[in-house]
Amino acid sequence: MEITDEQPVLSVAAAHKTYGTFTAVDSVSFAVRRGECFGLLGPNGAGKTTTIRMIYGFSPATGGTIQVFGQDIRTGFRRIRARLGVCQQGNTLDPDLSVLENLLVFASYFGIKRREAEVRAAELLAFFALEAKKRFQYDELSGGMARRLMLARAIINRPDLLILDEPTTGLDPQSRNTLWDRLLDLKRQGMTILLTTHAMEEAERFCDRLCIIDHGRVAAEGVPAALVAARAGCYALEVESPEEAMAEHLHEAGIRFDRSGRRLIVYGDDKAALIALRERFCAEAGFIRAATLEDVFLRLTGRELRE
Repeated sequence: MEITDEQPVLSVAAAHKTYGTFTAVDSVSFAVRRGECFGLLGPNGAGKTTTIRMIYGFSPATGGTIQVFGQDIRTGFRRIRARLGVCQQGNTLDPDLSVLENLLVFASYFGIKRREAEVRAAELLAFFALEAKKRFQYDELSGGMARRLMLARAIINRPDLLILDEPTTGLDPQSRNTLWDRLLDLKRQGMTILLTTHAMEEAERFCDRLCIIDHGRVAAEGVPAALVAARAGCYALEVESPEEAMAEHLHEAGIRFDRSGRRLIVYGDDKAALIALRERFCAEAGFIRAATLEDVFLRLTGRELRE
């Protein structure tokens, strides 16, 4: 079934997933439009990976509906799967195959003929800077090369929706930036992308819209800049070990703030007002910066450490 530009590529409505008495995903709803990068953000264990596993049919939803390309994933799985690209969080490369063979064998799963698969593989090896490694085995690749190969394999069928589950987790800064460059190229080409991450820089760089998931529920959804404006404001004043009088004043004045260990973070749109607060309570111990998506994320999900 073809979809129009007005119809979402992916529609998730009240999706629910339980394992015995444990609820991993609780009535999650969102939609992904054609040509956009939509992000699922959340702490570890928030339900991001469970959600995308339901979307590509690996783990059926307990309740709710999931439609991909206008088809229900429960009844149209095979047709949908042929049009999906999935790059999972863990390594799923075949260690017994070379870089090139990993691409060619995966292409055969989609019924792509050998000659066409070789053409596509050559294009992808060039695109991901892996040409010189095409005869290498998996254990001869760096972590960054392996992730680029997994992404190349995920798009060899030229998918209409690419699902990326924390694609840069564990990569060093150089490898991460190389992969980001390739993802930006795919985004510019108009590929529809669903991205899960807990890296705020990654989300701000790629996502046109996103939702933040915590404890299996959607805590907020929207355009990143709009979420920052609505939930934190334009600026943040950070104060190390403030006097209790400052927190009392903020409470009485109804000013938004959070505590993070010994730090106090005050949010607002009026920079002059924050400067006045700093001069009054913490002239030597406070600094003002732009509010960020990370502020929103931590305000919604909490600042305590999670395993």
